[in-house]
Amino acid sequence: MLKNITLYNLSTPYLYIMFILLLPFETPNILLFALSFLMGIIIDSFYDTPGLHAASCVLLAFVRILFISITVQKEGFDNDPEPTLSVMGTRWFFTYALILTLAHHFFLFNLEVFRLSEIPFTLSRFVLSSIFTVFLMLLTGFLFYRKRER
Repeated sequence: MLKNITLYNLSTPYLYIMFILLLPFETPNILLFALSFLMGIIIDSFYDTPGLHAASCVLLAFVRILFISITVQKEGFDNDPEPTLSVMGTRWFFTYALILTLAHHFFLFNLEVFRLSEIPFTLSRFVLSSIFTVFLMLLTGFLFYRKRER
């Protein structure tokens, strides 16, 4: 649905990565990698990019595991928390979405172009697409925001 939404051929939102970001914390790593690869292959079939999105999604899953292991202490919660805006809070979710989106987009756009002569264009696409994607993620998170029950 968002494939044809671009801003001046510089910014393209890739909202599909939100599927990987919103998987529960207790998802086994092997299942996370398998789902990420499957999601990437499905997106590759629509974008006609052989393996670019699959590789980027697998990298995204790896960075997600690292980020969650560094930032989340699960002992303070009554049950397993979910990586959503309403459960983890705005600051944590923004940082989480931004870092993971930057990693995904940097890898994706560098794989896509892979030319030193295109570095300024690639960097501008990387930054603008990351900002656009994170903005849409936050907008989606606020649309489906649920208050925490105490």
